[in-house]
Amino acid sequence: MIDLYTWTTPNGRKVSILLEELGVEYTAHPINIGKDEQKTPEFLAISPNNKIPAIVDRETDVALMESGAIMWYLADKYNKFLPTDSTGRARVMEWLMWQMGGLGPMAGQAHHFLHFNPGKAPYAEDRYRTEVRRLYDVLNKRLTGRDYICDEYSIADMAIWPWVSRHEWQQISLEEYPSVRAWYQRLLAREAVQKGYHVPKVMGEIPQG
Repeated sequence: MIDLYTWTTPNGRKVSILLEELGVEYTAHPINIGKDEQKTPEFLAISPNNKIPAIVDRETDVALMESGAIMWYLADKYNKFLPTDSTGRARVMEWLMWQMGGLGPMAGQAHHFLHFNPGKAPYAEDRYRTEVRRLYDVLNKRLTGRDYICDEYSIADMAIWPWVSRHEWQQISLEEYPSVRAWYQRLLAREAVQKGYHVPKVMGEIPQG
């Protein structure tokens, strides 16, 4: 049994999608970041960086924060969605780290300046809009001629997809990135992706891309 502490954000959805794909038993515990529930002593004992998501594995008593580390742990534990050969494994980790260090942080800043606070910082808006567009171009080139980010569907796809699902917040039209759009819709058709998106609660229609 996995206890998942999460909220309706791309980082949270990465882990709930993986858990749905794995088909393992888990309990989702909502941590409403709009009400600062991530700052409670109880949550900080699990996630010292006071950010969601976090998990507790009841079988091993392992508590983990940071979505990339959680995905790596779960894929490794259940031997799914992460290749066992060194080259394939490194390639998936390469793109997982690309999301963790690139698309996630840059798209998150785009959300802050372009979606939540438009007109307050033109320089920042231009900076993050430009960088997010560059990252989408990188992703589009990678996906050209491919069904998935790597040779097979993996945690790299699950990590990147929730950030792309908020493309409108980033002022991105997926029509400009046809390979990304086809990949996005391919994953959207998966039942586990749809279920994982709506954890810990339903948040309206999933963007269709």
